[in-house]
Amino acid sequence: MKNSWPIISSAPESDEFEDRVEAEPEFELRALLFGAAQHGQRLDLALVELVSEFSRSYLQQLIDCGAVALNGLTVRKASLRVKAGDSGSIELRPTPQSQAFKPQAMALEFAYQDEHLLVVNKPAGLVVHPAPGNWSGTLLNGLLANDAKAMGLPRAGIVHRLDKDTSGLMVVARTRAVMDALVRAIAAREVSRQYLALAHGRWVGAARREVSAPIGRDPRNRLRMAVVDGVNHPGKAARTDFELLANCDQGCLVRCTLHTGRTHQIRVHMASIGHPLVADEVYGGRSAAGMQRQALHAQRLGFVHPVTQQAMRFESALPIDFEQALRAWQLETRTPSV
Repeated sequence: MKNSWPIISSAPESDEFEDRVEAEPEFELRALLFGAAQHGQRLDLALVELVSEFSRSYLQQLIDCGAVALNGLTVRKASLRVKAGDSGSIELRPTPQSQAFKPQAMALEFAYQDEHLLVVNKPAGLVVHPAPGNWSGTLLNGLLANDAKAMGLPRAGIVHRLDKDTSGLMVVARTRAVMDALVRAIAAREVSRQYLALAHGRWVGAARREVSAPIGRDPRNRLRMAVVDGVNHPGKAARTDFELLANCDQGCLVRCTLHTGRTHQIRVHMASIGHPLVADEVYGGRSAAGMQRQALHAQRLGFVHPVTQQAMRFESALPIDFEQALRAWQLETRTPSV
């Protein structure tokens, strides 16, 4: 196996990875000379041959970071073709991706914790998992700082996600056995997840509505999701139940119950029925009632504890901005039982 600093798609062994995270970054400038064997190859493939102890993925990251020079010029295109006689250099160093699994102390609010799992009350604005543009300062980084054992778990025990601007409850595993059990429970739809959504437009018709519509990449904009036909445009089955809690001329407050967990599912389904979420500009919403982030809150979470077999139920209070938005629209809510 080729050596490299770990990248975020990896699930490395905990001891080895912890040592690398805590060590000071190592930098090495290595000279490059491309020969006849590399003539006409892509730069990243040629580098795999010349710097064979590192993976292609890691070397591509270095190219993206501007750590590779060819004939005196910095190159950032992995597909660039090299020629025999080309020379250059590569600066071997940790990339943002390779340092993504790094503990970072942060204030986290736990609705529950024991030796097996945690229930986190995530604030709006906190990214759950490292990704381009957010290689640090994520919930994952905070979980690694909270519990050193999380380093030995894929994704630090995270079994489901919330969007950056969605607030509310998430369950996180603290052991591999519990992580596997929670993943199975979510796949079997045995984990109850209910959200509150503030949306544009007065709700018309029955107070309860089920939306079963497949979700896939928007064929007109690959950066977002959409309800698709599943024939001409591939998608995955998705079901959300909606219940009206409060209504006014400007919009409505709706309880959303997930039966599947597709990317942006509630946001897409709400937009598809003419009620985009307040401040969700990706799916047709706009700022209103003082809300500057998508008005979605993971309010209720329920599951059977994988170890104790106890039925667990949690509820998260609305964040201040959400409460203020409800007051701005003079929406009084009722709270039916789970």
